Amino acid sequence: MFDFHVDERISKAETLPASFYRDDKVFEALKKHVFRNSWQWKGCSNELFPMDDYVQPMSFLDDFIEEPVFLKKNNDNNEVNCFSNVCTHRGNLIFHHECRSKRIACGYHGRQWKKDGQLKFMPEFNEVEDFPRACDHLKKYPTAKLGPHVFTSLNPAFPINKVFDKMNERIGFLPLELFKYDSKHSKDYLVNCHWALYCDNYLEGFHIPFVHKELNKVINYEDYKTEIFSFSNLQLAESDSEQTCFDLPKNSEDFGKNIAAYYFWIFPNMMFNFYPWGLSVNVVKPLKPNLTKVEFRTYVWDESKRDSGAGSILDKVEKEDEEIVENVQKGVNSRYYKSGRFSPKMEKGVHHFHKLISNFIST
Repeated sequence: MFDFHVDERISKAETLPASFYRDDKVFEALKKHVFRNSWQWKGCSNELFPMDDYVQPMSFLDDFIEEPVFLKKNNDNNEVNCFSNVCTHRGNLIFHHECRSKRIACGYHGRQWKKDGQLKFMPEFNEVEDFPRACDHLKKYPTAKLGPHVFTSLNPAFPINKVFDKMNERIGFLPLELFKYDSKHSKDYLVNCHWALYCDNYLEGFHIPFVHKELNKVINYEDYKTEIFSFSNLQLAESDSEQTCFDLPKNSEDFGKNIAAYYFWIFPNMMFNFYPWGLSVNVVKPLKPNLTKVEFRTYVWDESKRDSGAGSILDKVEKEDEEIVENVQKGVNSRYYKSGRFSPKMEKGVHHFHKLISNFIST
């Protein structure tokens, strides 16, 4: 194990050391101790299941944790289930591509399971003793939903519904079921940096006046706030009254403020950015210690608001962020840089992230 101590007191704390961002063994340890215990966003129900009995096979986390799973919606109660995609007989993959299938059956020797994952039928097994065992049923993984957005976990370290509760306190008035997927403005970015450096950058608005000149014109830097929760946080961006802001209900705790954006982060690698026009989901996927894929998925509610406000220049902001974090990656490779310190006012989110990483990887 590793001992990356981050002081609880931000005024005393140092950042994670430079070695954290470049060590191959640390990178593998993060896979085991952080990501295998994480929740991961899998998509929006409408896109995942375009028709009844639709099946979505996938890896738990592409190119990083290649655990084969599949998602299937239960038409009786509309719940989404996640099962292991590995046959419990001889290890064949059950589903090889997305498809419509009422049955859960292996095409190798005909083993079948019920819709709850319990073994249903196995040919030529009448003489097998002590069958079925518990391990002959399909492994079922926990799932959760934020509106139509589906999440799953192999071994969750925390209850994600408590995270959703915090999110719904602020954005619960938004009709997420009505948001439409926009493939044109959804894309993937390859960034030459450690995945945690990308998150570090996202988790503070400190750099906005220096890096994002256009964004800085539409938000009030002095009013920028970060709220810390157990396994998530919120960055609240306010704006001038003439900028595009949320039309908040009177029961909102932010009523009377000109909120330009709600930036929610869920540990360790998910970002949900709500704008008056809709939602940008960003999932940060580790590939190598110095290479990361960032998936941007766009969901639109009010197209008329797309061209103004904090959410109008996302691609430009992303390119500016990429340039910075790629330069930081080069910097942490220096033999002379060891670690940094935090601004107690502006880097609460980064400090929170580093504490969580330290707790997960050092225990």
